[in-house]
Amino acid sequence: MELPYPLKIRPIEWVEGRVRWLDTRLLPHEEVYRESSDYERIARAIEEMEIRGAPAIGVAAALAVAATVYPLEGRDREEVVEAARRAIERLRRTRPTAVNLFWALNRVSKCLDLESGDEVRRCIIETALRIYEEDVRANMEMGRIGSKLIEDGDTILTHCNAGALATAGFGTALGIIRAAWYEGKRIRVIATETRPVLQGARLTVWELVKEGIPVTLITDNMVGYVMSRGLVNKVIVGADRVLADGHVINKIGTYMIALAAKRHGVPFYVAAPTSTIDLETPLERVVIEERSPDEVRKVMGRLLITLPDVPVMNPAFDVTPPDLVTAIVTEKGIAWPPYTESLRRIVEGR
Repeated sequence: MELPYPLKIRPIEWVEGRVRWLDTRLLPHEEVYRESSDYERIARAIEEMEIRGAPAIGVAAALAVAATVYPLEGRDREEVVEAARRAIERLRRTRPTAVNLFWALNRVSKCLDLESGDEVRRCIIETALRIYEEDVRANMEMGRIGSKLIEDGDTILTHCNAGALATAGFGTALGIIRAAWYEGKRIRVIATETRPVLQGARLTVWELVKEGIPVTLITDNMVGYVMSRGLVNKVIVGADRVLADGHVINKIGTYMIALAAKRHGVPFYVAAPTSTIDLETPLERVVIEERSPDEVRKVMGRLLITLPDVPVMNPAFDVTPPDLVTAIVTEKGIAWPPYTESLRRIVEGR
């Protein structure tokens, strides 16, 4: 496919009926690709964060269903539908917070109503590949639109990893940064380490260094300090779910950054494709994933940094209220407050 920007990192690919992915757990020290056509194996890859990031999870889940039905050409409709349904039900149980997962699986589920097994199979594969391509194009269009918010000389703070590794390629928040860089703007990035899994230190830094974009790494508890010193011009983060009223569910720690940005007058932007916008679910029904205590007790799953049996809280996400969000950048335009109007208008194409 012809694209407006280079696609230098391909974290997820479709290879003749199999899903191929870059195991993000091993970065930045090793670049290891995994490959499978088994939806159970791909489901575990999502749960264990070999594949992570809201758009990437959705793309991988759709491709996993496609890989399940790929070898079933010429089979009875019931066999194809049952195989697809088992895969869809398993993949739905992987991670509860990012809405892209359910959005993608709902799209491939529509194929199950077709009349023949081959029609169902073909529809699922074509839909999954379309989801993959749409994600790449949406990220690049979001980058083009969002780059207009960045001025030459800006220093941008970002949290977690909302780059190519969190998508089918290019990225959401880092997609905006990439686009500005490709346009020749002299920018710098401050990346938070993003405890407890260190996606900022391991993944964001890795991506930016590959691109040659200047980046400085800080610990999560330095955000207030760097803002108070006037070292940050803008904040750009991704999102795992954006509600109709503008509440942003994103990696734990985002809310604290938004509070600091508000206090110091730093614009706080969210980059989110329309597949991440959830117009139906109220805030009280959003499930915040609670992950393994050992992610906090240990670093990189190996080095114990506290007592082995200390009680731990480990929510993977937090909620940033809409009054702390300056704007939400999508591939269909920028949503400004009031979000109850602008987000619905963007998603529904009005």
